[in-house]
Amino acid sequence: MNLLDYGRVLWRRGWIVLLVAALAAGSAYFLSTRQQPVYRSTQKVLIQPSRSDFGLTESSRLLLNNLSLYLDSTFTAAKVIDALQLDMRPDALKGSVTIVPNQLSLSIEIGVDLPDGELANRVAKAWGEQLVEFRNVENQKVRREDQVNAILQDNPTYSLLRPRPAINALAGALLGLLVGGMVVFVLEYLESSVVRRREDLERALETPVLASIPKND
Repeated sequence: MNLLDYGRVLWRRGWIVLLVAALAAGSAYFLSTRQQPVYRSTQKVLIQPSRSDFGLTESSRLLLNNLSLYLDSTFTAAKVIDALQLDMRPDALKGSVTIVPNQLSLSIEIGVDLPDGELANRVAKAWGEQLVEFRNVENQKVRREDQVNAILQDNPTYSLLRPRPAINALAGALLGLLVGGMVVFVLEYLESSVVRRREDLERALETPVLASIPKND
């Protein structure tokens, strides 16, 4: 098939591709608006050595993994539940929290995904405060020049995590275009033996057509 043949196919069956894409986009948008919104709150905790010493800084980087494990536990979740008086199980709350250590910036990012954005902020901040309290207790056991402090960088903020109706609709439209194109391909394959034009006959017989009977109006 040449470009002209593809153009004829799109002219005849392009409406199928557009219809499937529109239906897929509309369905994705509608289903997205029916989902319960989930908000993500982010709290960043800085790990700050008491002195700018290379050895202490490297020790602090190694300490990040241990601190992350301390935060990513049902034990910490239970302490947050007690602090905020939440009616949740520790394992359920822990499942909505993501702990991400950053070796380069010497920080730990706490992400909380909940249907209530304000509650997510409170949980994220309380989670970070648990690390601050833990480091304060540990610092009492060492000399001041060897202490490693945990500091809340700022108040947590939340944003909509899901659903994203516009993005889902765009993804649905792209999927619909793909599916519609496949449908057109199958239809063209099934009708490949149907002769509509002179070119179809020449392609099927591999013989040039010398003459044709004009259509009688």
